[in-house]
Amino acid sequence: MKKNYSRLALCALLVAFSFSVSAQQPTKIPRIGFLTGDSLSAISERREAFRQGLREHGYVEGKNIVIEWRSSEGKADRRPALAAELVRLEPDVIVAVGSGDIRAAKEATAAIPIVMVQGGDAVGSGFVASLARPGGNITGLSTLRPELMGKRLELLKEIVPKLSRVAVFAAPNEQDYAQVQKELALAAGALGVKLQYLAVTASKDIEIAFREASKGRADAILFRVAGPFLTSQRPQIAQLAVKSRLPTMYERAAEVVAGGLLSYGVNNNDMYRRAATYVDKILKGSKPADLPVEQPMKFEFIINLKAAKQIGLTIPPNVLARADRVIK
Repeated sequence: MKKNYSRLALCALLVAFSFSVSAQQPTKIPRIGFLTGDSLSAISERREAFRQGLREHGYVEGKNIVIEWRSSEGKADRRPALAAELVRLEPDVIVAVGSGDIRAAKEATAAIPIVMVQGGDAVGSGFVASLARPGGNITGLSTLRPELMGKRLELLKEIVPKLSRVAVFAAPNEQDYAQVQKELALAAGALGVKLQYLAVTASKDIEIAFREASKGRADAILFRVAGPFLTSQRPQIAQLAVKSRLPTMYERAAEVVAGGLLSYGVNNNDMYRRAATYVDKILKGSKPADLPVEQPMKFEFIINLKAAKQIGLTIPPNVLARADRVIK
């Protein structure tokens, strides 16, 4: 009988010891790599939206999750090195913003899950096999960049009723350039507007394009340019638009905040917040290949009345009433 009690006591001691050892083992804190071309200070609102999304799923930076922030500061040639640096840290997932950074992350690893934000034409760029079935280590959020061009042209027509010629600043080497032309051709035909395409692929092209738009007697500009070089050029671009006295429609709010006139596009804060949902699913075991790519759900129309006053433009009340944000 005593032997049985001794055995039971020994078993209880071993069980208690195993629980004690288990409790002492540190819990692995998930690590996220974050790669962007914009300076971190320039996207402080978007970063906070991402953190908010993480908090909604129970993650708090510095407590139960680590975020390795990396920015190429507008220097495209730094992307590969930064992506490789993140891969060496062996994060559980990498969040990459914009086509250039997504591509850099893709080339750096085929094993670590990648969540894309502002993925553009994700299929055409070769990031995923299809939106419904990504098929690799990349998933996330794409954008409707070409599809929104017609809506931007419509808004310009409402603001400038006598609009007949529009200069389109765009990069011919972009993946979706042909689709942009197609979307704009349909809208321009319906609105009776002629288009003048001007190539902008680097900062040196911007001032030249404004001069060419003025020479071509454009009534307004559709600014459809992307790239890290824009980050430091935004105030100068706004000044050139004022100097040319040409109403300019942008894709992103950042250009309007920097002094531009109008923007209509995806609500980027919402995209960053939603990216956290993908991170959560991946940390809980889902594979990127099985997570469908999602498209934007929220859009924003921003008007800068100060910029309108500088070029002598009056925004119609019915258009002003539809703005999500008005800068005075």
